[in-house]
Amino acid sequence: MSFDRRKFVKAASIAALGGVVSPPLKLFGGVVVDGQSAEAVPEAVSGCIGCECSPVAPPTNATRWAMVIDLKTCREHEDCTICMDACHKTHNVPDVDNPKEQMKWIWKEHFGHAFHEADHPYLEEHVKHSNALLMCNHCNNPPCVSVCPTNATFKREKDGLVMMDWHRCIGCRYCIAACPYGSRSFNYTEPKKYFAEKGIQIEPDFPTRTRGVVEKCTFCEERLARGLWPACVDACPHNALVFGDLDNPDDPVRCLLAKHFTIRRKPALGTEPEIYYIV
Repeated sequence: MSFDRRKFVKAASIAALGGVVSPPLKLFGGVVVDGQSAEAVPEAVSGCIGCECSPVAPPTNATRWAMVIDLKTCREHEDCTICMDACHKTHNVPDVDNPKEQMKWIWKEHFGHAFHEADHPYLEEHVKHSNALLMCNHCNNPPCVSVCPTNATFKREKDGLVMMDWHRCIGCRYCIAACPYGSRSFNYTEPKKYFAEKGIQIEPDFPTRTRGVVEKCTFCEERLARGLWPACVDACPHNALVFGDLDNPDDPVRCLLAKHFTIRRKPALGTEPEIYYIV
Protein backbone atom coordinates (compact mmCIF):
# COMPACT_ATOMS: atom_id res chain seq x y z
CA MET A 1 0.00 0.00 0.00
CA SER A 2 1.35 3.43 -0.87
CA PHE A 3 1.12 6.29 1.58
CA ASP A 4 1.19 9.87 0.27
CA ARG A 5 1.83 12.10 3.27
CA ARG A 6 1.10 15.31 1.36
CA LYS A 7 -2.34 14.03 0.31
CA PHE A 8 -3.02 12.89 3.86
CA VAL A 9 -2.14 16.26 5.38
CA LYS A 10 -4.18 18.06 2.71
CA ALA A 11 -7.19 15.84 3.29
CA ALA A 12 -6.90 16.28 7.06
CA SER A 13 -6.78 20.06 6.67
CA ILE A 14 -9.87 20.08 4.46
CA ALA A 15 -11.73 17.90 6.95
CA ALA A 16 -10.79 20.21 9.81
CA LEU A 17 -12.01 23.29 7.91
CA GLY A 18 -15.24 21.54 7.08
CA GLY A 19 -15.93 20.82 10.73
CA VAL A 20 -15.51 17.07 10.39
CA VAL A 21 -14.38 15.51 13.64
CA SER A 22 -12.63 12.16 13.33
CA PRO A 23 -12.61 9.60 16.13
CA PRO A 24 -9.41 9.18 18.14
CA LEU A 25 -6.76 7.47 16.02
CA LYS A 26 -5.42 4.28 17.54
CA LEU A 27 -3.16 2.15 15.39
CA PHE A 28 -3.08 -1.00 17.45
CA GLY A 29 -5.14 -4.04 18.27
CA GLY A 30 -6.96 -4.20 14.93
CA VAL A 31 -8.81 -0.88 15.36
CA VAL A 32 -10.29 0.34 12.10
CA VAL A 33 -8.72 3.57 10.83
CA ASP A 34 -10.31 5.33 7.86
CA GLY A 35 -11.96 2.09 6.82
CA GLN A 36 -8.82 -0.01 7.18
CA SER A 37 -7.62 -2.17 10.01
CA ALA A 38 -4.48 -1.22 11.91
CA GLU A 39 -2.72 -4.25 10.46
CA ALA A 40 -3.28 -2.75 7.00
CA VAL A 41 -1.63 0.52 8.01
CA PRO A 42 1.96 -0.39 8.98
CA GLU A 43 3.35 2.69 7.26
CA ALA A 44 2.36 5.33 9.81
CA VAL A 45 4.86 8.08 9.19
CA SER A 46 7.20 9.43 11.84
CA GLY A 47 8.48 12.86 10.90
CA CYS A 48 7.72 16.55 10.78
CA ILE A 49 4.69 17.52 8.72
CA GLY A 50 5.65 18.66 5.24
CA CYS A 51 9.21 17.45 5.68
CA GLU A 52 10.62 15.53 2.72
CA CYS A 53 12.85 13.49 5.03
CA SER A 54 9.92 11.67 6.68
CA PRO A 55 10.36 7.89 6.24
CA VAL A 56 7.46 5.47 6.01
CA ALA A 57 9.11 2.89 8.27
CA PRO A 58 11.84 2.85 10.95
CA PRO A 59 15.36 2.56 9.53
CA THR A 60 16.75 -0.95 9.81
CA ASN A 61 20.31 0.21 10.44
CA ALA A 62 19.72 2.75 13.23
CA THR A 63 22.62 3.03 15.65
CA ARG A 64 21.18 5.49 18.19
CA TRP A 65 17.42 5.64 18.65
CA ALA A 66 15.97 8.90 19.95
CA MET A 67 12.63 10.68 20.21
CA VAL A 68 11.48 14.28 19.86
CA ILE A 69 8.27 15.22 21.70
CA ASP A 70 6.49 18.41 20.66
CA LEU A 71 5.03 19.75 23.91
CA LYS A 72 3.50 22.69 22.01
CA THR A 73 1.28 20.26 20.17
CA CYS A 74 0.59 18.27 23.33
CA ARG A 75 -0.62 21.44 25.07
CA GLU A 76 -3.15 21.98 22.30
CA HIS A 77 -4.60 18.56 23.15
CA GLU A 78 -3.93 18.45 26.88
CA ASP A 79 -6.64 15.89 27.63
CA CYS A 80 -5.35 13.43 25.02
CA THR A 81 -4.09 10.11 26.38
CA ILE A 82 -4.08 8.12 23.14
CA CYS A 83 -0.31 7.48 23.13
CA MET A 84 -0.37 6.32 26.76
CA ASP A 85 -3.37 4.08 26.15
CA ALA A 86 -1.68 2.55 23.10
CA CYS A 87 1.55 1.86 24.98
CA HIS A 88 -0.10 0.33 28.03
CA LYS A 89 -2.51 -1.77 25.99
CA THR A 90 0.22 -3.07 23.68
CA HIS A 91 2.52 -4.03 26.56
CA ASN A 92 -0.06 -5.24 29.09
CA VAL A 93 0.79 -2.56 31.66
CA PRO A 94 -1.78 -2.96 34.47
CA ASP A 95 -3.84 -0.02 35.68
CA VAL A 96 -3.25 -0.21 39.43
CA ASP A 97 -5.57 1.85 41.62
CA ASN A 98 -3.11 2.17 44.51
CA PRO A 99 -0.89 5.17 43.64
CA LYS A 100 1.99 3.69 45.65
CA GLU A 101 1.99 0.64 43.37
CA GLN A 102 1.27 2.49 40.12
CA MET A 103 2.66 0.94 36.95
CA LYS A 104 3.65 3.23 34.10
CA TRP A 105 5.68 3.09 30.93
CA ILE A 106 4.54 6.46 29.63
CA TRP A 107 2.78 9.12 31.68
CA LYS A 108 2.18 12.85 32.16
CA GLU A 109 3.68 15.00 34.86
CA HIS A 110 3.54 18.69 35.72
CA PHE A 111 6.07 20.68 33.69
CA GLY A 112 7.72 22.15 36.79
CA HIS A 113 8.25 18.70 38.28
CA ALA A 114 9.59 17.24 35.05
CA PHE A 115 11.92 20.14 34.24
CA HIS A 116 13.18 21.66 37.48
CA GLU A 117 16.03 23.42 35.74
CA ALA A 118 13.71 25.02 33.14
CA ASP A 119 11.08 26.27 35.59
CA HIS A 120 11.26 29.88 36.81
CA PRO A 121 8.82 32.59 38.03
CA TYR A 122 8.70 34.30 34.63
CA LEU A 123 7.88 31.24 32.57
CA GLU A 124 4.84 31.68 30.36
CA GLU A 125 1.71 30.65 32.25
CA HIS A 126 0.48 28.22 29.60
CA VAL A 127 3.80 26.39 29.83
CA LYS A 128 4.14 26.60 33.60
CA HIS A 129 0.77 24.98 34.23
CA SER A 130 0.98 22.37 31.48
CA ASN A 131 1.92 18.70 31.65
CA ALA A 132 4.84 16.96 30.01
CA LEU A 133 4.79 13.50 28.46
CA LEU A 134 7.41 11.30 30.11
CA MET A 135 8.92 7.85 29.64
CA CYS A 136 12.28 6.10 29.92
CA ASN A 137 14.91 8.35 28.35
CA HIS A 138 17.08 5.47 27.08
CA CYS A 139 20.11 7.43 28.22
CA ASN A 140 23.36 7.19 26.34
CA ASN A 141 25.05 6.96 29.74
CA PRO A 142 22.41 5.10 31.81
CA PRO A 143 23.08 4.89 35.57
CA CYS A 144 20.54 2.06 35.90
CA VAL A 145 22.81 -0.27 33.93
CA SER A 146 25.87 0.18 36.11
CA VAL A 147 24.04 -0.64 39.37
CA CYS A 148 22.21 -3.79 38.23
CA PRO A 149 23.88 -6.80 39.93
CA THR A 150 22.51 -9.40 37.49
CA ASN A 151 22.82 -7.51 34.17
CA ALA A 152 19.03 -7.66 33.88
CA THR A 153 19.25 -4.02 32.78
CA PHE A 154 21.60 -3.48 29.88
CA LYS A 155 22.28 -1.15 26.98
CA ARG A 156 22.20 -2.65 23.49
CA GLU A 157 25.40 -1.96 21.62
CA LYS A 158 23.79 -1.97 18.17
CA ASP A 159 21.25 0.83 18.72
CA GLY A 160 21.62 2.24 22.24
CA LEU A 161 18.31 1.00 23.63
CA VAL A 162 18.28 0.47 27.40
CA MET A 163 16.65 -2.92 27.78
CA MET A 164 15.56 -5.32 30.52
CA ASP A 165 15.73 -9.09 30.77
CA TRP A 166 12.78 -9.69 33.09
CA HIS A 167 13.86 -13.28 33.71
CA ARG A 168 17.13 -12.06 35.21
CA CYS A 169 15.57 -9.34 37.38
CA ILE A 170 15.71 -10.25 41.08
CA GLY A 171 13.67 -7.26 42.23
CA CYS A 172 16.46 -5.53 44.16
CA ARG A 173 15.25 -2.18 42.78
CA TYR A 174 18.75 -0.70 42.59
CA CYS A 175 17.86 0.51 39.09
CA ILE A 176 14.81 2.36 40.44
CA ALA A 177 17.01 4.14 42.97
CA ALA A 178 19.62 4.97 40.32
CA CYS A 179 17.21 6.31 37.69
CA PRO A 180 16.89 10.11 38.15
CA TYR A 181 13.73 10.23 36.02
CA GLY A 182 11.37 7.91 37.90
CA SER A 183 10.97 5.87 34.74
CA ARG A 184 10.77 2.41 36.31
CA SER A 185 7.92 0.58 38.02
CA PHE A 186 7.97 -2.38 40.39
CA ASN A 187 5.41 -5.17 40.34
CA TYR A 188 4.27 -5.48 43.94
CA THR A 189 1.53 -7.90 42.90
CA GLU A 190 1.05 -10.36 40.05
CA PRO A 191 0.06 -8.15 37.06
CA LYS A 192 -2.43 -10.67 35.68
CA LYS A 193 -4.50 -10.16 38.82
CA TYR A 194 -5.47 -6.64 37.78
CA PHE A 195 -6.50 -7.70 34.29
CA ALA A 196 -8.66 -10.48 35.72
CA GLU A 197 -10.27 -8.20 38.31
CA LYS A 198 -11.21 -5.58 35.72
CA GLY A 199 -12.12 -8.02 32.98
CA ILE A 200 -9.46 -6.68 30.61
CA GLN A 201 -8.15 -8.97 27.92
CA ILE A 202 -4.39 -9.53 27.91
CA GLU A 203 -2.68 -8.81 24.61
CA PRO A 204 -1.20 -12.17 23.51
CA ASP A 205 1.66 -10.68 21.47
CA PHE A 206 3.59 -9.33 24.46
CA PRO A 207 4.55 -11.26 27.62
CA THR A 208 3.19 -10.19 30.97
CA ARG A 209 5.67 -9.70 33.77
CA THR A 210 5.59 -11.29 37.21
CA ARG A 211 5.47 -10.14 40.79
CA GLY A 212 8.81 -8.84 42.08
CA VAL A 213 10.05 -7.62 38.68
CA VAL A 214 10.90 -4.09 37.55
CA GLU A 215 9.69 -2.87 34.17
CA LYS A 216 9.80 0.21 31.95
CA CYS A 217 9.44 1.55 28.40
CA THR A 218 11.50 -0.36 25.84
CA PHE A 219 10.93 2.01 22.88
CA CYS A 220 8.88 -0.92 21.52
CA GLU A 221 11.92 -2.89 20.43
CA GLU A 222 9.62 -5.79 19.52
CA ARG A 223 7.79 -3.54 17.04
CA LEU A 224 11.01 -2.06 15.66
CA ALA A 225 12.15 -5.62 14.90
CA ARG A 226 9.04 -5.98 12.71
CA GLY A 227 9.58 -2.68 10.89
CA LEU A 228 6.93 -0.81 12.90
CA TRP A 229 7.10 2.45 14.80
CA PRO A 230 6.72 2.44 18.60
CA ALA A 231 3.08 2.12 19.63
CA CYS A 232 2.92 5.66 21.05
CA VAL A 233 4.27 7.15 17.80
CA ASP A 234 1.88 5.10 15.69
CA ALA A 235 -1.12 6.03 17.81
CA CYS A 236 -0.58 9.80 18.14
CA PRO A 237 -3.05 11.54 15.78
CA HIS A 238 -1.27 14.88 16.20
CA ASN A 239 2.26 13.94 15.07
CA ALA A 240 3.60 15.16 18.42
CA LEU A 241 6.04 12.25 18.77
CA VAL A 242 8.83 11.73 16.26
CA PHE A 243 11.20 8.76 16.49
CA GLY A 244 14.36 8.02 14.57
CA ASP A 245 18.12 7.55 14.37
CA LEU A 246 20.05 10.34 16.06
CA ASP A 247 23.26 9.30 14.30
CA ASN A 248 21.72 9.88 10.86
CA PRO A 249 22.01 13.56 9.86
CA ASP A 250 19.11 13.11 7.40
CA ASP A 251 16.72 11.58 9.92
CA PRO A 252 13.55 13.49 10.94
CA VAL A 253 14.72 13.73 14.55
CA ARG A 254 17.85 15.53 13.41
CA CYS A 255 15.72 17.71 11.13
CA LEU A 256 13.56 18.76 14.09
CA LEU A 257 16.52 19.31 16.40
CA ALA A 258 18.09 21.59 13.78
CA LYS A 259 14.90 23.62 13.33
CA HIS A 260 13.70 23.91 16.93
CA PHE A 261 15.14 24.76 20.31
CA THR A 262 14.74 21.69 22.50
CA ILE A 263 15.41 20.73 26.11
CA ARG A 264 16.14 17.45 27.88
CA ARG A 265 15.41 16.33 31.42
CA LYS A 266 18.23 16.92 33.91
CA PRO A 267 21.00 17.13 31.31
CA ALA A 268 23.51 18.29 33.94
CA LEU A 269 23.60 14.78 35.41
CA GLY A 270 25.56 13.54 32.43
CA THR A 271 23.16 10.72 31.61
CA GLU A 272 22.66 12.03 28.05
CA PRO A 273 18.93 11.32 27.77
CA GLU A 274 17.72 10.49 24.25
CA ILE A 275 14.33 12.21 24.49
CA TYR A 276 14.21 15.84 23.37
CA TYR A 277 11.33 18.25 24.02
CA ILE A 278 10.12 21.14 21.90
CA VAL A 279 8.62 23.60 24.40
